[in-house]
Amino acid sequence: MSGEISPAGKHSGPGSPPGLRASHADRDRVADVLRIAAGDGLLSAEELDERLEAALTARLLSELTPLTADLPPVPATVGAAGTQAKEMVRIEGVHSGAIERTGHWVVPRRLELAVTYCEVTLDFTDAVITHDTLRIEVGMTGKTLTLVTRPGIVVDTDGLQLVHSKLKYRQAPANPDAPLTLRVELAGQKAHGRVVVRPPRRTFGQWLLRRPTSLSTGA
Repeated sequence: MSGEISPAGKHSGPGSPPGLRASHADRDRVADVLRIAAGDGLLSAEELDERLEAALTARLLSELTPLTADLPPVPATVGAAGTQAKEMVRIEGVHSGAIERTGHWVVPRRLELAVTYCEVTLDFTDAVITHDTLRIEVGMTGKTLTLVTRPGIVVDTDGLQLVHSKLKYRQAPANPDAPLTLRVELAGQKAHGRVVVRPPRRTFGQWLLRRPTSLSTGA
């Protein structure tokens, strides 16, 4: 058992006192176990978000233990920054149809876009996030690159060079209780077309709920 990390993130052995406080390293180890489990399909995106939030705000080790109690141990060789998810994914396209990553797709550590006149959409709404950082190397000409975010995801565009191209960045509504789950770093060059960063569009039901109540007719 010396080669495994227990669900609480510690090397297997006698349990820790229930009132012992959790350190940053303890929280990070549990977060790694959760991300690896999500990458293996053991946790849904919603479960991952809920457990990560609980892990990153836990004060005691006893609060961390239940978060991974139903998950298999992780080999001790997997460090705080390493997972078994894909390190790099390359997407290529020339004058083809729209390229989309939507639903429960697994976010790699690095993504290369080599695309010419193809719409590209990366929707992180239900994505399975297994790393805390995604670097996107952009080599794209024409059309629109769209990134759909959710609370806890930030997009850094400082490293992206725009050539005859426009950037439209609309941040998701702020949620102070949502932990930072993913930092997306855009680098490389986008020539012609647009780059759009936005939250998910409201459904028809959500739109109705936001309509002014003063429109209702009086007696």
